[in-house]
Amino acid sequence: MALQLSRREVEDLRSSLDRAIYRTIGKSDSSLLTTVSSCLTSGYERRKIIDKISSHIDSKKASKLADKIIALAQELISSSKSSKRKHESGDRDKDVKRSRHEESKEEGKEDRKEEKKNGVEVQAMEGETVGSKMAVLSADRIKLMMANAQKEIEERKRALLAMKGGESKSSGVSAAAATAQQLKLQVQSSIPPPSVIKPVLYSRPAANTLSQEELEKQRKIAELQARIQRKLAGGALTSTVGSGPAPLILDREGRTVDTSGKRVQLTHVAPTLKANIRAKRREEFRAQLSGAASTEPSIQAPWQDERLALKPAVRAKRALRFHEPGKFTQMAERFRMKAQLEKLQSEISQIARKTGISSATKLAMLAADAPNSDRVPDIEWWDSVILMTPEEREAKRPSTSDDRSDSQRVDACNTGADDIVDNLNEDAITNLVEHPQQLRPPTEPLKPTYMPVFLTKKERKKLRRQSRREAWKEEQEKVRLGLEAPPEPKLRISNLMRALGTEAVQDPTAIEAKVREQIAKRQKTHLEANKARALTKEQKREKVDRKIREDTTMGVNVAIYRITDLFECASAKFKVEANAQQLHMTGAVVLHRGCCVVVVEGGPKQHAKYKRLMLHRIKWEEDLIKDSLGNEVPNTCHLVWEGSVKQRVFGDMKFKVTPTEKMAREYFQKHHVEHYWDLAYSGGATEEA
Repeated sequence: MALQLSRREVEDLRSSLDRAIYRTIGKSDSSLLTTVSSCLTSGYERRKIIDKISSHIDSKKASKLADKIIALAQELISSSKSSKRKHESGDRDKDVKRSRHEESKEEGKEDRKEEKKNGVEVQAMEGETVGSKMAVLSADRIKLMMANAQKEIEERKRALLAMKGGESKSSGVSAAAATAQQLKLQVQSSIPPPSVIKPVLYSRPAANTLSQEELEKQRKIAELQARIQRKLAGGALTSTVGSGPAPLILDREGRTVDTSGKRVQLTHVAPTLKANIRAKRREEFRAQLSGAASTEPSIQAPWQDERLALKPAVRAKRALRFHEPGKFTQMAERFRMKAQLEKLQSEISQIARKTGISSATKLAMLAADAPNSDRVPDIEWWDSVILMTPEEREAKRPSTSDDRSDSQRVDACNTGADDIVDNLNEDAITNLVEHPQQLRPPTEPLKPTYMPVFLTKKERKKLRRQSRREAWKEEQEKVRLGLEAPPEPKLRISNLMRALGTEAVQDPTAIEAKVREQIAKRQKTHLEANKARALTKEQKREKVDRKIREDTTMGVNVAIYRITDLFECASAKFKVEANAQQLHMTGAVVLHRGCCVVVVEGGPKQHAKYKRLMLHRIKWEEDLIKDSLGNEVPNTCHLVWEGSVKQRVFGDMKFKVTPTEKMAREYFQKHHVEHYWDLAYSGGATEEA
């Protein structure tokens, strides 16, 4: 649909067009605005407008902008048509009013002519009347009477002001007001009402009945006289004393008084809202309920408890209770001190756990308390609760001749099972089971460890899609606000013709070169971003170390391997030492003919990797060694024992050559783990046997 606008209409629409362009492409473009204005003045159709705009922006945005431009033009045309209709209707209304005004003027002129004519007839009739004449006051006489009354009132006021005293003044003012009122009433009473004024016509003795024309004349004269009388009276003077309200009399202070000068109390109506009225009624109702509940005698039901207080019908309002100044400050200080103390205690306990001071202190205290700890006691401390003492046993035993001493009796009781059963304290044995308090294991962490939650592939895709959408919305908002420039269209060889349109047809070679340059630029930006995100060698090394290292403060895993011979296997020795260092494990390798022992300490993940190395990755059977008889046999490796201990014993992995079995055991004994050697060497001897 083609819409053609004038230059004036296009100028009026220029600001709206500029706003539409800004909302569509995110910026103002003067050349695009000029193109749009020329399209509207030329009366182009939608398709032609889109073709013209496509030279500045892409086709999709051009179609949107064309729809907005056509909508604005249609709105302007419809508004101009409605304003023309309103203007035409206003002109018609003015013509109608002007014609009515002229008609009313003509009717007024005719009425005035008739009144003049009727006035002349009335004067003639009044001159001819003979009989009782009615006193009709003229307007000049009424004005004269009102002026005299006003003069008297003013003189009376001046006389009253000259007098002294507040009461005499107030009473004088009221008297003056009363006098003025009486004068007004006299004036009103002197003017007869319109109903009394009737035309007195001269009666013709000869004629008994009047003609129709004479009756009509008499009626018009009466109506005219009544109208003149109403105009003279002015509406206010025709009111009688009894029909209207009482006059309002005020004193000097503005208070309402009566004719005698006494103060009159007027009733004041206080307007209020419906909500306030309802609230007042609600409070009155609650007060009545509370009064009824207090006066009502308490009736005790058989199921009621006298010790329990009954709830009142209306809950009493609680008074405000303010906190003492500085209360919360003290609480905050107390919480801070408590947190610092807990932190200090945890640090001390960790240091003591690492150095072993706490365990050594406990052992020293136990050694000091029990000097004869090597001696086996006759009765354990946990059995002393249910066994009787010698005094209790003597008290319960019947009196018989026994020359043995108490120590001999105790020895006799402790030797046999029957004697122990006889010495049981049955009073200490009950049907209750004692459950000892469960202590936290030393290897258990202070804070609970939770299993990490891993997202599925679908959830990861959804999360990535949502984050990318949020970033895109934020970028679009910045472009819309003008904080950033809008990104240039992403051109490819596939969408070249669709995005550029006529430009691609005009110079396809230049456009293709431009598109390929843009593609190369995007690829270069992508590669640079990947390179910037890549880790350096030091960062990669730190990342690998961070993954390998494990926290062994709560416990250390230990594994003992026995190898038949490790003297001649250089590659295996290198693998054993290098992998231990790479996995950040500690331990020792003791080389002894016939039994080489490898002890490693670390975390569970480290042990899993090292165990696979020792038992699977290293092919021990490929190395041939000589046994005690001189025969060549394949080398072997066995896992002797694996478990957990409280703390590490060895340092970095080191090799120790021991010619004799005694030297090997002394090496382990120096680190207080001689049982490692005993376990590994006994297993090797058993296999050889």
